[in-house]
Amino acid sequence: LREVIALHVHHRHPPPRHGRRRRAPAPPPAPHLFSDPAEIEALRGNLLAWYDRCKRDLPWRTLATTELDADRRAYAVWVSEIMLQQTQVATVIDYYNRWMQKWPTLQALAQASLEEVNELWAGLGYYSRGKRLQEAARKVVSELAGQMPRTAEDLQKLLPGVGRYTAGAIASISYGQATGVVDGNVIRVLCRLRCIGADSSSPPVIDRLWDMANTLVDRSRPGDFNQALMELGATVCVPKAPLCGECPVKQHCRARRRVSMTPKSGPEGLLCVGGCPLCPPATEPWDSSLGVTNFPRKAAKKQPRVVKTATCVLERRGCHGAPEYLIVQRPNSGLLAGLWEFPSLLLAQGLQEEKQQEALADHLQAWMGWPVAAGDLQLIGEVVHIFSHIHQTYVVYSLPLDGDVTLDPASSPSRWVTEEEFHASAVSTAMKKVLGDTWAFPSFPLGSSPQPLSPSTPSSGHRLLRDGTFHVWDHRRAVLR
Repeated sequence: LREVIALHVHHRHPPPRHGRRRRAPAPPPAPHLFSDPAEIEALRGNLLAWYDRCKRDLPWRTLATTELDADRRAYAVWVSEIMLQQTQVATVIDYYNRWMQKWPTLQALAQASLEEVNELWAGLGYYSRGKRLQEAARKVVSELAGQMPRTAEDLQKLLPGVGRYTAGAIASISYGQATGVVDGNVIRVLCRLRCIGADSSSPPVIDRLWDMANTLVDRSRPGDFNQALMELGATVCVPKAPLCGECPVKQHCRARRRVSMTPKSGPEGLLCVGGCPLCPPATEPWDSSLGVTNFPRKAAKKQPRVVKTATCVLERRGCHGAPEYLIVQRPNSGLLAGLWEFPSLLLAQGLQEEKQQEALADHLQAWMGWPVAAGDLQLIGEVVHIFSHIHQTYVVYSLPLDGDVTLDPASSPSRWVTEEEFHASAVSTAMKKVLGDTWAFPSFPLGSSPQPLSPSTPSSGHRLLRDGTFHVWDHRRAVLR
């Protein structure tokens, strides 16, 4: 969201045609502005005093205040900001600590392999972030003599994958540049402080929020101020059930003032008179039951695309008797680029179960170079995984093998791994769910020929277990989430 927001600034206005001057946008009405210098100064002081008392103890904040080398300090902030995109703080902390221990400098990261980066990033989601971070680190080392750009403008201009938000965060926190930042938390805080009810993801509103952030940022402590504004949105001014009584800037909040008032027009009522581009649209009037959570307002979220994939867990007994699994590497571009997974095939919409099985068998046969009968594939069940824009269902099959598999050299890279090696590899959370959620149930010894439970359960399946046994079960009861 942070970087998507920042990208709007590059595309919001087409160039004027044939020399005609484009009319400048009208300034926002007074109720949506911070125009009183005394109020701005008071807000800064109140927010920073609260931050000094209540800020969370986070590892990247410690490095930002204790690291004396400017390049290492900026790198430490940069890593945290990339990891925090679309990911909660509690999840990031452990990944951040392991990353900084393994690659404490830009130079160390630049020398790592993409496989190492993917392995450490596995489970954090949005995997292209780690790849872009390493690409940018290599550029700093090879083209910028290992020195990070020193301004938000140069950071955004010179580093791939660094947008307006990330550039502002690095520059303000690491170098003390007095520039604002706008992320999801800041959007929520500013929209409530100034009753901005128009679509908060629209380019005109985003432009106004950036102007507001740059007006408010404290000139002597810009990094702390920006972190305080984000901290406020993350811990107090939260999306639902905000803690308004604990808010250090509640006296400046027009949404809170609006809650205690009867609806009326004009500045005293905190609403503009008709046609205001920042007020709630007439079709979405104030809802008194929502209180301050009337703000911000967003356009309806686009429904995720529904995708179904057939996945086969190929299993064999390893040299020490433990189960091993065959994994293959995904292409270096697209979703989950470069990660490892069980052999998989994207399925056409509406394909019946029998046809799914045949399609997967054909795919495996072409990939492995020896016959695979559809009937040998044992259906395990379904694993559902939600990406930000994709509702993914994995239809999971199992295929036990007696020996090694000779693969087509032209096919994707592949390798056999134990369960421990699987979890240490660069595999997605979805693939861990495929393996982890389908563990269970002892029954058939390895090498035997499992049969359906009865003629009435032709779609039953079996699994190789940790103790080298199989279990027969009815997949129709298994939808794993």
